Amino acid sequence: MPTPREILSALLPHLKVAAGYATKIQASIGAQPDKVAAQNNFFAEALTDADLSIQTFMEVTLLSLFPDIRFYGEEFAQTYNTKYFRSIELGSQDDYLVTLDPIDGTRFYMDGHPNYQIILTILNSDDFEAVIALSPALNEYYYSLRGEGTFRGSLADDLDSCQPLKIETPKNQIILSWTMDYLAETLRQDFDVISVQPDYSREVAIPNTNGLMTGDLSGAILAAGKFIDGGALSWMAKEMGYVVTDHQGHELPALRDCDDYQWPGVVVGSSPEVHRKLLAALAALST
Repeated sequence: MPTPREILSALLPHLKVAAGYATKIQASIGAQPDKVAAQNNFFAEALTDADLSIQTFMEVTLLSLFPDIRFYGEEFAQTYNTKYFRSIELGSQDDYLVTLDPIDGTRFYMDGHPNYQIILTILNSDDFEAVIALSPALNEYYYSLRGEGTFRGSLADDLDSCQPLKIETPKNQIILSWTMDYLAETLRQDFDVISVQPDYSREVAIPNTNGLMTGDLSGAILAAGKFIDGGALSWMAKEMGYVVTDHQGHELPALRDCDDYQWPGVVVGSSPEVHRKLLAALAALST
């Protein structure tokens, strides 16, 4: 089995091609029928040609380079290649599962905003091994390797050319994911609050969870930490030195102990003090 770094290094050139494609077609993108309209969540419902095309491209790449690897893509139910992978499930320790969110922030992407990403992860039975998140419109990417930190580079850089990411003074701004708006009023005593559900705008881009990596956010409260996107970005923040727990302040469980490819609710704070305030708001308003 190749190492996580070897997998990232082999896939990076192909992810850059996918990034170029996403940039090229964004202005003329066509939306597909809503994929989960019953959720009444316009983020979860968004699906475009780019999601499906990028996932297919990366599936072909993975089957060519790593034919025996496990793979779970967000659009697994709609692509032609899921059946050719050994499994879409987590394996035993060191039998890695690669996951892909072909366009994280599809609604941002559809509305012409720049803060969408292509996120690929490498998961072990217990924890993340690696995450790489490309921001095509911003010409940059971030990657993390377990125990080695988080790094930033331009899309022209290889892994070795990226620099360690350390944000000294993030903005005093936090993000609340879908369904977490009930915390907003309490948290505004200490932070500028972005609540995705009421604050999203087609005209003006609000920070996405990837703002943890840019310094636009000092914290986040997620209803759930999906391994393919919000959980992956939270883990990258942890590798960067941020405090990351569940909603009760406990260590997040091993991936193998989770359901539906996601952690329970996640709290991210750029410092112990920020994290404490976020937990306090949750505790005060818990029912």
